[in-house]
Amino acid sequence: MELKNLIAHGDIYDIYESEGKSINVYLKPEYKEKCLYAALTHARCETTMVNSFIKTPTLHEVSVIDGKWANTFDFIKGKTMQQMIDENPEKADVYLNQLIDIQCEIHAQYMPLLSKLKDKMARQIKSLGAIDEIKKYELLTRLDSMPKHIKLCHGNFEPKNIIINDEGTYVINWSAARQGNASADVARTYLLFCLHNPTLADAYLDKYCLKSGTSKQYVQGWLPIVAAAQLIKGKEEEKEFLMRWIDVVDYS
Repeated sequence: MELKNLIAHGDIYDIYESEGKSINVYLKPEYKEKCLYAALTHARCETTMVNSFIKTPTLHEVSVIDGKWANTFDFIKGKTMQQMIDENPEKADVYLNQLIDIQCEIHAQYMPLLSKLKDKMARQIKSLGAIDEIKKYELLTRLDSMPKHIKLCHGNFEPKNIIINDEGTYVINWSAARQGNASADVARTYLLFCLHNPTLADAYLDKYCLKSGTSKQYVQGWLPIVAAAQLIKGKEEEKEFLMRWIDVVDYS
């Protein structure tokens, strides 16, 4: 297969569009495990969401293209919610309410077959080189004390991963999905808003907590943990911001 139409470049895989399909091509042959695990995770989420109003792209194939592992999905046409917010900023409140409804629907699903979000976060914190062992211990202790749930957590839930078209509402990019505590997922979304849509971050958190009946302080308790998990990506432009969040004393 010849891939010509590159539509997005990432740290782990590039995304191409070809003949109505979206193809995630992993950049290195040694990313085989990441490719296969992403396919399994997506397939489980796809099966679970089949009776929901939320649609997910169909996974069609796992293959090797020019020596690189790849996952092939339906290519979903339409505008992302991020594009809609950018084009109609006066309707941001409407879009935020819609986004929260979608996220609450995701969290209503139970996923005991997925890997545990807390296990993933623990591994990420333990592998961090940017913080000392005392701080790691504080973060791991806080993480261990958090309630254990088996709700579906998307892991990268933000406006750019929601596509709306005439067929309905699609949520894409499920490779980071895990079973866990919904408030951890909300804290992660709040972090992504702070990084990519900072003017909407606080409005998102306030609206979510009000609509779901969740304590804002409870969500904030996850912020140092999700900041540490984000720090593992090694993005220098985010480091100072994330290090401030990792100060667990501020969120006690």
